[in-house]
Amino acid sequence: MKIAVIDIGTNTFKLMICRVNEHGNFVLIDKAKIPVKLGEGGFPDGNIAETAFDRGIQSLNKLQQKIVRFQVDKTLAFATSAIRSSKNGKEFVRKVKESTGIQIQVIDGDREAELIYYGVRKALDIGSENALIMDIGGGSTEFILANSHQIWWKHSFDLGSSRLIREVNPSDPITKEEIRHLKEHLQKELSMLWAACEIYPVNIMIGSSGSFDSLAEMIWHRFHTEENPLVKTEYHFNLEHFDAIYKSLINSSIEKRFKMKGLAPMRVEMIVVAVIMIRFVLKQLKLSKLTLSTYSLKEGILFDYLQKK
Repeated sequence: MKIAVIDIGTNTFKLMICRVNEHGNFVLIDKAKIPVKLGEGGFPDGNIAETAFDRGIQSLNKLQQKIVRFQVDKTLAFATSAIRSSKNGKEFVRKVKESTGIQIQVIDGDREAELIYYGVRKALDIGSENALIMDIGGGSTEFILANSHQIWWKHSFDLGSSRLIREVNPSDPITKEEIRHLKEHLQKELSMLWAACEIYPVNIMIGSSGSFDSLAEMIWHRFHTEENPLVKTEYHFNLEHFDAIYKSLINSSIEKRFKMKGLAPMRVEMIVVAVIMIRFVLKQLKLSKLTLSTYSLKEGILFDYLQKK
């Protein structure tokens, strides 16, 4: 059986096509990413802007062509922050169904966090001690406090990289004053997270795919410590290397970031606010370990579907 999973995010549409056997084990056949930027323009009047709306439809048509070419048996398409928070999100879902035949499920932040947890739990052994899982999207960022056995607390914050950029409107490169403003904003907006970590203490952060993938690959290119971390499902950061990349990013211009090895062009604009948020949370909670899970929402959707089947 072949299954396609589409993660319809605020910045990026991601496709994963897998072959699944009767035991529920899967092999990746193909994957694709399209930088759609549904949030471009900042949702004027609460709507996805017309150009971004059309770009999203065109992108899903391209992904559907790939799905047909691979003769997929089942397609699972899930939409997150941009679609659920925009006034014309339902219209987008309807237009996609008409144009491509793809039926999109729009999920709330709570369900998104749960599915991210399922993906991370398959990528690595979280262990019996609590970990903080962090997934940075374009529209929202999910935080989950959990161990291998259960979720203790989870929440989706409207603190995706696109929203943070609109909040700060950073210079090129970002200034110290803008970084200070961003940290003050995060300090206030993440008050629920700080309180939850008092109840469920943690010592490790697990970053779910996305920006964490880019940071791991940048570290690999600069320090050449081991094989490419993205060929595995987990990677353990050296925090000194992480800090070195952090300093390079916050002092860099967009032009310079385009030339940085390991940094995908689609992440050049967003990576600075993302890495500032990651480091801020690490320092605020005094976390001593940082791990990457290369599995995230897509894999969580697949595993949840297979378990129910």
